[in-house]
Amino acid sequence: MLNFVTTNPGKVREAREYLDGVQQFEFDYTEIQAPDLGTIAARGAREAYRATGEPVIVDDSGLAVAALDGFPGPYSSFVENTVGVDRLWRLVEPEADHAATFRTVIAYCDGEGFAATPDPVDRGEAADADRRGQDLAAADRGSATTDDQVRAEEDLPVKLFEGVVPGTIVAPRGDGGFGYDPIFEHDGRTFAELSTAEKNAVSHRGRALAAFAEWFQDR
Repeated sequence: MLNFVTTNPGKVREAREYLDGVQQFEFDYTEIQAPDLGTIAARGAREAYRATGEPVIVDDSGLAVAALDGFPGPYSSFVENTVGVDRLWRLVEPEADHAATFRTVIAYCDGEGFAATPDPVDRGEAADADRRGQDLAAADRGSATTDDQVRAEEDLPVKLFEGVVPGTIVAPRGDGGFGYDPIFEHDGRTFAELSTAEKNAVSHRGRALAAFAEWFQDR
């Protein structure tokens, strides 16, 4: 059984198009602040694996706008909830370059090791980010994070799989989707103008799931 760590059942339905034996696992893992999606997803996968003791996948996604030097990137959810999608469009509108990419990283952890190729493996290279995230979480709980706890996290390798979709930031169009879908145009239509099946066929998450599924079938 493979646990997809998410509170969104739609993600699980999408994953089942690529994988057998996927179940939803609702777990409130620590979302550290880091400049890279892979670091955030890897940290979540380690924490979720320790909670369930079974194979897990965690995904993290972000919209990177070229004119904004990749912003909002890993901060996409925060920006959506605070700045808002319409205001992000107004921020990009006067720029000459409206190019953007949607990116998803899927992190897999099962407590075992694996080769780094053809996809990267996080073995705790981002220990400083992990430590900062654990320190913040520990502070919220009123406890301290020990060096042994940090090293224990680093001992769990995590396999990373990426999916990327190129596009353009445009004025909001479409009634479907969610999040940044109305302002992200791919191949002439915004994600909000696509049906669920059409979006899944080209989505960043779908591409990451396809890459993971190809590798996982021999796991």
